[in-house]
Amino acid sequence: MSVATKKILDLNRFDLARSEGFPPDLAERVARRYASFGASSVLFYEQPIEMVRARGAYMYDVDGRQYLDVYNNVPSVGHCHPRVVEAIARQAGELNIHTRYLNRVVEAYSERLLASFPEGLDNVVMTCTGSESNDLAMRIARIAAGAEGFIVTEAAYHGNTALVTEVSPSSLRRRRSAPFVSIVPAPAALEGTSVEESFAASVEQAIVELRARGVGLAALIVDTIFSSDGIYADPAGFLREAAGVVKRAGGLLIADEVQPGFGRTGGGLWGFERHGVTPDIVTMGKPMGNGFPMGGVVTRSELLKRFCEETGYFNTFGGNPVAAAAGNAVLQVIEEEGLVERSATVGSYLRQSLRSLQKSHAEIGDVRGAGLFLGLDFIDPATGEPDVALASHAINQMKQKGILIGAAGKYGATLKIRPPLCFSTENADFFSATLDAILKAR
Repeated sequence: MSVATKKILDLNRFDLARSEGFPPDLAERVARRYASFGASSVLFYEQPIEMVRARGAYMYDVDGRQYLDVYNNVPSVGHCHPRVVEAIARQAGELNIHTRYLNRVVEAYSERLLASFPEGLDNVVMTCTGSESNDLAMRIARIAAGAEGFIVTEAAYHGNTALVTEVSPSSLRRRRSAPFVSIVPAPAALEGTSVEESFAASVEQAIVELRARGVGLAALIVDTIFSSDGIYADPAGFLREAAGVVKRAGGLLIADEVQPGFGRTGGGLWGFERHGVTPDIVTMGKPMGNGFPMGGVVTRSELLKRFCEETGYFNTFGGNPVAAAAGNAVLQVIEEEGLVERSATVGSYLRQSLRSLQKSHAEIGDVRGAGLFLGLDFIDPATGEPDVALASHAINQMKQKGILIGAAGKYGATLKIRPPLCFSTENADFFSATLDAILKAR
């Protein structure tokens, strides 16, 4: 029997129809939320949590209960990091304007950010969100390539503007992606081929399909750890061959670093570095300001010049001084606290701990990832198929035991392990021991 695919907003989602029996205060809060937000409201867990504060790797609910956060990518250097908080408050008390004036805070941050990229990626455009960043990247790619088509993976999520939603198959519920989008499987080794070879072959076939539709190839856009597909990091370098296929076809490579960027994969600031490729365009968001909304697009100056010759672009809030102050503080904390190295060492420790659980729990399938971005599959040991029910059970049981975690992947049967970069080996031990206890108690 086949397992149904799940859309990204349905993973770990609270079901309003199952709210009967909630305590009166919680029932009233949920009712107020849905009265205001309507069908767009998305809450987590079988019983939603009211959060009131956070610090480091922990969040605290209205009753004072502590939760270890193993899910949030936004506060990447730690919830409410004092250096970031101070930088935001100080700049907000001095000046916060758009980018049509010279400002040394904005200029210094832009230069510091660009210095972390390979030679040739020399211009940055500041935005407010990852969605805006990917929207702009797609528009730049279309003008540069003189074509309309994009290639994405089957469970990709790249944001929620009208254009970006079309390259986010995991968001689409009742229709297929637009004709200018060709979808390829998540990276995996097929019989007789390597991951690199099979992914490149899929991309090559997608290019043929786009040309047959008369749209041609603008770009391959990938989240460089394929997080929504279920986290695919290895072998390092498997993107190289596909990138070469795209380049020979006249297309661009867009590296979506909204989730894997800023040190999370433990091999440098950027996920694409693990693959030894230099993208044409890099997009950023979520962790860039550690909770302050900001995003960005880094690209080659000639590509940005061609785009600006065709269309005007201005973002009122993108690159404001408060955002720049937040972003600069994030880069300082990553460097001074050695968070890239910490991501590598603690992530490796956690990965080995989780793999050791496989010996006593046949329902744990693959454990994979890089740095502090890991995926753990739940399977039915008898069939090998994804066990969605077990994933949901584990997620909600962990919440009961003080750990916040979410799901990923085509079927929602993969634990998406993505804690703040201040996560410790002690935190890792608690996480592994809690998962072990949950599985033993089934």
